[in-house]
Amino acid sequence: MAVPAGPAVLVWLAFQSGYTQFSHMQATTAPNLHNIDVWIFDLDNTLYPVGCDLGTQLGRRMGEFVAQFLGLPLDQARVVQKQYFHAHGTTLRGLMVEHGLDPGDYLDYVHDLDLSGIPIDERLGQALEALPGRKVVYTNATTKHARRVVGHLGIQHHFDGFFDIVDADFMPKPNHSPYDAVLDRHDIDPTTAVMVEDIAQNLMPAANLGMATVWVRGGRGLTLTAEQIPHVHHVTDDLPGWLLDLPG
Repeated sequence: MAVPAGPAVLVWLAFQSGYTQFSHMQATTAPNLHNIDVWIFDLDNTLYPVGCDLGTQLGRRMGEFVAQFLGLPLDQARVVQKQYFHAHGTTLRGLMVEHGLDPGDYLDYVHDLDLSGIPIDERLGQALEALPGRKVVYTNATTKHARRVVGHLGIQHHFDGFFDIVDADFMPKPNHSPYDAVLDRHDIDPTTAVMVEDIAQNLMPAANLGMATVWVRGGRGLTLTAEQIPHVHHVTDDLPGWLLDLPG
């Protein structure tokens, strides 16, 4: 899907989001993609399609862990799981804050996933190969999980580094502090960086730091809020295709 860039993207996104009262918003110009040194990619539902069953597996294993850890029936554990996610940003953070959980066992259990359902898209490797600059994975999951996924996808050799929930001191996106930490850890100038994410809310801190942003909507028919619109510079339902279409 062709999406305009620069100030026009705000009008387009507002229309797509069903949001019409946007005349008060400042139409800022999207950062220039020709001057990019670093691409920061989210992992899950960004580097592979949201339609595969990994999210279902992850949610199920989270519920199982919460049930075992708190001694609850599974249906009650799922309610607690969602409550902690909404209140703390991740179920893990909720268990740590509310119950003093040591995160290691949780992270190992919930990320013990069957990756066979993730389709291989040869275009993604081709796009990453052609993309200039360093590539970093920034995930709310673990580096171990990230390495497994990019290995399954056959794209591990394209990435120069990883930043995970442990590196973030267990503060998930979109908390602001880990964004500063990933920039420091990987020596990234935000004004010459792009962040690519499937969750629009997670792009807001990146845009505020000066990064260009790409929202991987993934064909889900999602809409942006009025607050999110100025922070999303590019939108795609097909990340490999969008990357391959970038001017050389």
